[in-house]
Amino acid sequence: MGRWHMQGGYHEVLVVGMPLVASMISGTVMQFTDRMFLAHHSLDALAASLSASITNFVFMAFFVGVASYVNVFVAQYTGAGQPGRVGAALWQGLWFSLLAGVALALLALPGEAIFALAGHAPEVQAMETAYYRILCWGSGLAVLGMCLSTFYSGRGLTRTVAVVNMTGAALNIPLDYALINGVWGFPALGIVGAGIATVTAWGVTALLFVVLVFTRGNEERFGVRSRWRPDRALFARLMRFGMPGGAQLFLDVFGFTVFILLMGRLGTTELAASNLVFSLDHFAFMPMVGLHIAIETLVGQGLGAGDIRRAEEATRSAMHLCLAWASMLAAIFLLAPGPLVAAFRPADMTPGQYAPVMEMGRLLLVVVAFYTLFDGMALVHFGALKGAGDTRFVMACQFVCSLLLQVLPVWLLVEVLGWGIYWCWGTLAVALAVLALTARLRYAGGRWKTMSVIAH
Repeated sequence: MGRWHMQGGYHEVLVVGMPLVASMISGTVMQFTDRMFLAHHSLDALAASLSASITNFVFMAFFVGVASYVNVFVAQYTGAGQPGRVGAALWQGLWFSLLAGVALALLALPGEAIFALAGHAPEVQAMETAYYRILCWGSGLAVLGMCLSTFYSGRGLTRTVAVVNMTGAALNIPLDYALINGVWGFPALGIVGAGIATVTAWGVTALLFVVLVFTRGNEERFGVRSRWRPDRALFARLMRFGMPGGAQLFLDVFGFTVFILLMGRLGTTELAASNLVFSLDHFAFMPMVGLHIAIETLVGQGLGAGDIRRAEEATRSAMHLCLAWASMLAAIFLLAPGPLVAAFRPADMTPGQYAPVMEMGRLLLVVVAFYTLFDGMALVHFGALKGAGDTRFVMACQFVCSLLLQVLPVWLLVEVLGWGIYWCWGTLAVALAVLALTARLRYAGGRWKTMSVIAH
């Protein structure tokens, strides 16, 4: 019970983290139902959905990573008792988000060429291209919403973030169903409808944050309206610490994107099985991302206030909670894989036709159960390091893991050796284990305790 009530204990981590976990779960449910609707629409639509959406996110990732790093600036300014700087930090992120929206919209142009390089079946390529372009056109809204959410998450007021994100998810799910299948008076647009529903949810989420953030009360305390002018020094600090954080997220997503595209080179069955297993993996991974953001906030506030012990205890508490969640999901994946994989069977496929995907998915969930624990370890320690400002190391670590331990070996397995899907997934598990152990060693070294992202 001592760890429950202490500063940096389970209660404090959960107060900040549980709304973020709920927010991440709502996003995961949104993606899960999206893919289930598409799976029942057609197997090709399921195969195209994850490869297209993750290709979009690989370009979004850098911009999202930089914009979300405003969270650490808000946390450290809050801990240091400088609320007037919060509005200025937020606006530097907003200026960056506007530039990001333009860049991401332009990245829709090479969509057809990107998926032609992947070598998937022509009908899958057409769906991938259409879905990808819609997501790119609306990606600026997602970056903007992420940036605005840091005004609350950085101060530890994460319930607001959860309510807004859950509202967006609640809108997306019925809109998804209607636009994919053509019900309630909507046209049947298939995968295009899924893209429109997702972008609409992003837009509503960003609009709700705008309404909540730019109030008179927030202006009086934080200067959210008056501190809109570009601040060259503060923007430079955001880029200095945020760009490596954005690069780290880019490299992480890039590695998984190449992995998915290579699974498509093995065949549609392998691609569909990988897509559905990653969709299930999200139920383990995304709540731990919520704890990752929570520990980033608590470490940032602790260092801003000069309270190292609080930062250490919060990290330890978050690790216990993260590993407990990972262990529970790993047990579910091991004990009940059949019903989970069966839920994705398309309506127009018999159990016999779906059997190859079913068997492959069951075996891949065993690999996921193994590496989920390492995922949790890496996320917590990287959250602590990023909350302190140790983003360059995090970026370098991700570079080695994603490119040298994941992308290159899996490419060799698929294109040169032809060893198949299980060797590829085993390589992925080893890369994540190395990433987690490296993050743990860096954290234990203690250099992060002397870092700060704000000018004192």
